[in-house]
Amino acid sequence: MDAYAQMEATLSEEMTLREDQQEIELESAATASMQVSRRTFLSGLGATGLIVGAGPLTAAAAIPEMNGGASSSHTVLMVNGEQHDLGVLDTRVTLLDALRERLYLTGTKKGCDHGQCGACTVHVDGRRVNSCLTLAVMTAGKEVTTIEGLGIPARMHPMQAAFVEHDGYQCGYCTSGQIMSAVALLKEPVGESDAEVKEGMAGNICRCGAYPNIVAAFQQVRGQMKMNG
Repeated sequence: MDAYAQMEATLSEEMTLREDQQEIELESAATASMQVSRRTFLSGLGATGLIVGAGPLTAAAAIPEMNGGASSSHTVLMVNGEQHDLGVLDTRVTLLDALRERLYLTGTKKGCDHGQCGACTVHVDGRRVNSCLTLAVMTAGKEVTTIEGLGIPARMHPMQAAFVEHDGYQCGYCTSGQIMSAVALLKEPVGESDAEVKEGMAGNICRCGAYPNIVAAFQQVRGQMKMNG
């Protein structure tokens, strides 16, 4: 009986080992299957993303072809009382670039090129505008005035003379825009106080900080205009 019991115990241990080995193999197979499934899922997801993303890209790439590229227009500008035929001009060209690069009127400065500093201020039909934000073709048929058309050293505009008298500039880069804006402000409703004048000139930045002198120049010209009726 002892030998028989020993044999039975040995067989039982071998069966247990075999069952454990089978369970380990099954677990390994299941894990591998899960890994393959996850990899397959991610690959499929990536491929789907590429397909979905390709739609807008393809459509965006086709837009220039649909629109025929940038448009152009024959443009004639009236600047400082003179007519200038610029020929066929890209409709995206700003008034600032047309003045500086086509007509070589470089008194109008390019500062921020985002309409935030006022260095590019000119007049269009007497009103001040940021020429960097104005398309040249939009001013066709209108009167454009730049600092060159406002006055010359031998015959300065009163505002130019006041800026010189009150030292309303230092580096001078913003000066043309400041003067053009101040001249236009003379025709706009603005209060009498210096603070109200500063607010009216808020669109023009002077990095040198000559604001008190600029306001003094404006107040002098406005006072002269009132005296002269």
